[in-house]
Amino acid sequence: MTAAPILPIPQPKPRPLLGNLPDLDVDSGVLGLMALAREYGPIFRLEVLGHDQLVISSQELVNELCDEGRFDKNLHPALVQVRDFTRDGLFTAQTEEPNWGAAHRILMPAFGPGALHEMFDGMVDIAEQLLLKWERQGPGHSIDVSDNTTRLTLDTIALCSFSYRFNSLYSEAMHPFVGSMVRALVESGERTRRLPLQTRLMRHTREQYDEDKRLMYDVADQLISERRRHPLPDGQHDILDTMLTATDPTTGERLSEENVRYQMVTFLIAGHETTSGLLTFTLYEMLRNPEILARAREQVDKVLGEQAPRFSHLAQLTYLDQILKETLRLWPTAPAFALQAYEDTTIGGHYPVRRGQTLFVLTPSLHRDPAVWGAAPETFDPDRFSFDRAEALPPNAWKPFGNGQRSCIGRGFALQESTLFLAMMLQRFELSPVDPGYQLKLKQTLTIKPDGLQMYARRRDVTIVSEPSTANRSEGRAAAPVAANGIPIRVLYGSNAGTSQAFAQRIANDAKLRGYAPTIDSLDSAVGHLPTEGAVVVVTSSYEGQPPDNARQFVPWLRDLPDGALAGVRFAVFG
Repeated sequence: MTAAPILPIPQPKPRPLLGNLPDLDVDSGVLGLMALAREYGPIFRLEVLGHDQLVISSQELVNELCDEGRFDKNLHPALVQVRDFTRDGLFTAQTEEPNWGAAHRILMPAFGPGALHEMFDGMVDIAEQLLLKWERQGPGHSIDVSDNTTRLTLDTIALCSFSYRFNSLYSEAMHPFVGSMVRALVESGERTRRLPLQTRLMRHTREQYDEDKRLMYDVADQLISERRRHPLPDGQHDILDTMLTATDPTTGERLSEENVRYQMVTFLIAGHETTSGLLTFTLYEMLRNPEILARAREQVDKVLGEQAPRFSHLAQLTYLDQILKETLRLWPTAPAFALQAYEDTTIGGHYPVRRGQTLFVLTPSLHRDPAVWGAAPETFDPDRFSFDRAEALPPNAWKPFGNGQRSCIGRGFALQESTLFLAMMLQRFELSPVDPGYQLKLKQTLTIKPDGLQMYARRRDVTIVSEPSTANRSEGRAAAPVAANGIPIRVLYGSNAGTSQAFAQRIANDAKLRGYAPTIDSLDSAVGHLPTEGAVVVVTSSYEGQPPDNARQFVPWLRDLPDGALAGVRFAVFG
């Protein structure tokens, strides 16, 4: 059998010393990379200041790169620069670093569905503040969309994660953290396009950068110090508490206070900058597609009416979810992620890749691959994410949150916050653009967002009625316990975020009331033996198609069993 031929990888002609740096238009940024992808195809090479990388944008190739058995996250040059101030926080840590694994295991439950339910009231609180501000400013006030959504998302992540109020909506100037963050991100990007000697000669720039780092650290350190002095009241808990007090389930150790600082800076940056971009792009698309805006408002009116939003409403706002996902398709606010091969390999059957070489996934171009999205991929069409059509998408065609175990831990937070805010906004306001002819201009650091988008918000004639919360009320009395029957029930869970474990505990509790003899443990505890006496109940999640941390041994054990090895095991699986 003849081996597939090795093909040359296209590349713009490099210049001496500079390589392909002149091909990267600083002003056009990601749009310039997309133009290169259209010219050179789904894989091309760039050499910038001695750093070699491949830029990849077809679903076929990206699907291969998403195999975590062959590829891992790569800290590309821009991320290496950002790591200078976020260190081994979740986003910029190497996968093999101990603090990445520990923080990942500790924080996954803190962003799980149960935790998001607890954050709902905080999200409503901040959204109410912004909408009340719009109402008081009046229908003739021109709203700077990016500025307002940045204040919204910064205050939301601070309140929900750290129980701290920046109160950005009450001041004319943005909180100093935002200015320092933006300048530091811009400078980190500029350093990837400069020789180290140039940076050393730019004394004022270096001093400003160092001052910005100090300010971001001071904000995080003050929040930690304040929490040490004044713990939350009994019964209250947030992500800062988790980082300061929780132990890694694998090692039993806590995160160091220094690492907590880096995690906080990471969350404050990533938790507000990307979500504000998502909301601004969403409003850009809705304003230029009034029929989609009207359909979204129709669903909000049907689901909410004049009620204040409740957590249970979110799952019913399916069209808003489709709008957000279609926005993330066209405008993924983190427009690229990088991978690297564990070993020298070939992708697409033809293209050689070196171990450790940067493989840059250009997400906006991936999301416009005509092989997946049809002949008009630039068209904004939320129905692409209706249930049936979304189910039919090929794997790894939509990747706005990165890949696998290194994908964004806060994706649920971002989508919940965005859905809630859109619903509350559409319930109360009629929206219109200040400039109907606005042409999209991108503001770019590590993320992208529309620059200069302005809109009007006119109050609708609705009176919002709040109802007492029923979230914690019992849905009827628990059944009276029955006599023990002695039949064993082994309840096994696979859970990173804690939700499946909580369901498993409910099943075990209910089984005991019904007379059974339940035990509960992780799936990994069952490696080597599943009982034939009684029954086995499995409750498990999956993460990007991979097992949870406490099922990583169980899955290969189960896969390798010979036929008939589990004869007589009676089981049920809840996935």
